[in-house]
Amino acid sequence: MNLIILIAYGHLALQSVFAFQQHRINNLPVRTSRQSSLRLSTDDDVQKLLEKARKLREEAATMSGKTLQEVEDEAKQQKLAQERIVEKARKEREQSSGSRSSMQILPVPDDAKAQNEQAAAAVERAFKDGITRQTVRFALIGEDEAMSGELNEFPGGAKQMYRECGRPLTEALLRELRITPKTNGSSDDNEQITSASTPPTVTAEDIWDFDGSAIISTNDVQALVFPNTDMKYLKDIEAIDKKVGPDGLFLVVNPFWRNVESWGFNILAPNGKKRAQEVIFDKGYQVTYAVLRFSVRGEDCVAVKSYPYDWQMYAYREDPSWFNQQVPIWLGKSKEEPTSSQFTELLNSRPEFKMSKNMRQMQRMMGNDDQ
Repeated sequence: MNLIILIAYGHLALQSVFAFQQHRINNLPVRTSRQSSLRLSTDDDVQKLLEKARKLREEAATMSGKTLQEVEDEAKQQKLAQERIVEKARKEREQSSGSRSSMQILPVPDDAKAQNEQAAAAVERAFKDGITRQTVRFALIGEDEAMSGELNEFPGGAKQMYRECGRPLTEALLRELRITPKTNGSSDDNEQITSASTPPTVTAEDIWDFDGSAIISTNDVQALVFPNTDMKYLKDIEAIDKKVGPDGLFLVVNPFWRNVESWGFNILAPNGKKRAQEVIFDKGYQVTYAVLRFSVRGEDCVAVKSYPYDWQMYAYREDPSWFNQQVPIWLGKSKEEPTSSQFTELLNSRPEFKMSKNMRQMQRMMGNDDQ
């Protein structure tokens, strides 16, 4: 394992050197004597990095008893093998039964773009089945963030959540959707447009800035983002429900409630729970897509829901073949939203997680197998 880390570090160092050189070359203005001296200083830094990378590769070769060329070739082969595995999985997902709507078990999305594609497919499937009131719960990640990264803490609260994640994710979802409600008086089922047509125009209207809440919409879809248990949002939901009509699509995105019990006793709104039951839960608003991230037994876990399929349960584990990479391991599935106790039971039953994350890290540092 130490050998793999050394090799990977050496390659990363080389990539940094070449990228740094190219950046300097591309951004050089007209040359002057002062700029020439700066260029010489930059070249010195580049040579130092190259020398450091060379020494790392030589050290790796010495430890393994192989030649330097053999070590470099082995590292390249491992990287190529990993890329082939990832590419094969991606092609299988894309070619599964000919369209995204027919995919049954979707993997953990790698990033925000993949998450939106999965969400759009789930929303379209549900809408085609006549479900016009839906709840979507995104994993709140930015455009350039990986799903396997650390959870965002959002020190700026709901406003920051909306600005950095809630609004971009919802707008991207609405641009991805291709649906057309049935016309008034028609007995046909709801139809979805699966051809590549022009993305719809998306507009956003803030509700309460301090709540980070908003209505994001297109001609065919209304989405209410980050509503909470304040009575105002029940009135908003009633108004939007009436506006879109029974055949229009209305999404509630990342609401701050889990169920009707989230409306506890409020002296200013004693009938809040009853109103929530009537306005929301009696009308449906079932979860058609969700990605939930949390920690169980010190492991980074993910639960994925994509209509009409069961919840899929995953846990991330370090990739032993590549430095500083994590891969999701499928644990099982659940009809209902999975609990931490379900994850704990599954983790305890899997050999990949018989040791805790800290113990695995210690084993790798000692050069032992962490399996």
